Amino acid sequence: MKSVSLTWSQVSAFRLARHHLADRKQADLTAVYRDVCGIQAQVMSAAEMALWARMHRLTRAEIHAALWKSRTLVKTSCMRQTLHLIPVADFSVYISALKRSRMAALVRIMSRFGVTLREVEAMNEAAVEALRGGPMPQHELTEHIRPKVGKRVRAWMEKVWSVFRPAIMEGLICYGPDRGPEVTLVRVDQWLPRQRKVSENEAKQIVLRRYLGAYGPATPQDFSKWSGISMGETRAVWESLEKELVEVLVENKKASLLRKDLAALRNCDPGEPVLRLLPNFDPFLLAHAEKNHLVHDRHYKRVYRQAGWISPVVLLNGRVIGTWSSAQKPSSGEKCQRPGRLEARNRPNKSAKLLNEPRCDPRAAMSI
Repeated sequence: MKSVSLTWSQVSAFRLARHHLADRKQADLTAVYRDVCGIQAQVMSAAEMALWARMHRLTRAEIHAALWKSRTLVKTSCMRQTLHLIPVADFSVYISALKRSRMAALVRIMSRFGVTLREVEAMNEAAVEALRGGPMPQHELTEHIRPKVGKRVRAWMEKVWSVFRPAIMEGLICYGPDRGPEVTLVRVDQWLPRQRKVSENEAKQIVLRRYLGAYGPATPQDFSKWSGISMGETRAVWESLEKELVEVLVENKKASLLRKDLAALRNCDPGEPVLRLLPNFDPFLLAHAEKNHLVHDRHYKRVYRQAGWISPVVLLNGRVIGTWSSAQKPSSGEKCQRPGRLEARNRPNKSAKLLNEPRCDPRAAMSI
């Protein structure tokens, strides 16, 4: 079958719409998280700003309520071994889909210290037992279980920043509400509603469909890079969905798309310019192995910086045209990092106005 030809303008319009960045409609909070496959939360303020870019009426209190009160969202380690906020209904899906690759990588590291799988299991059991009474700060939990593990595990614990990563990967524990500046951990069976069991293969298929729905067209290399799943596992799940996929050519670059999304993508009309401020680590910037569709090579290192740091960017029609930073509010000294939406018909200049006036009137310093 001949590949379908598409333009980058069509693809960008499709992805912007799927990311709730193309219009002003107020979406459901959990729907946004589901549609973009979770939001990275290594820096919590950046995760909040990623939501504000898509849901401009949302308050921080609503995000925290969804995490710590209604518990419709959960904070855990997911793609690329990074912290993410995901819908609670999807928790078991992501855990099952990512577990094999993540545990294999972790076991390889722990084996350098001579740690066995049985010792890992014993450490997980100790952590779960210690959390019987509810959320506990991470450093307290570490001190609680240290005497209960062997010398080799203690040697490994001294070298890593997250000693409970095995239990998190297994879906036994997740992150609980902060206690002041302290991060807490909590048992999943006490914190979340009962989870539906999902097989590894089904979970990977669900995640791949979600990924292509938000970031397609894409390649197996893109999915592997985004998810952290090995290329071997990626090829297997890709082949299992072969009948659901269609090959497309995006200006001579081959990629795959969900067949059911082809008509929607073909009909995508860029229409009016879409100008947005996106924060550090926005999911729109993290989903593909190559980034030349997002940013010119000569500006790559201004966006994708050392140590995995991603700059906040000015996005026009799905392409990075500049970076931005927050500034002190002159009248009060208050620092505000909340991005608004920008409205412009052509390439923006430094006097572009915020469409939604935030409460603390941020002044974004832009570099175009």
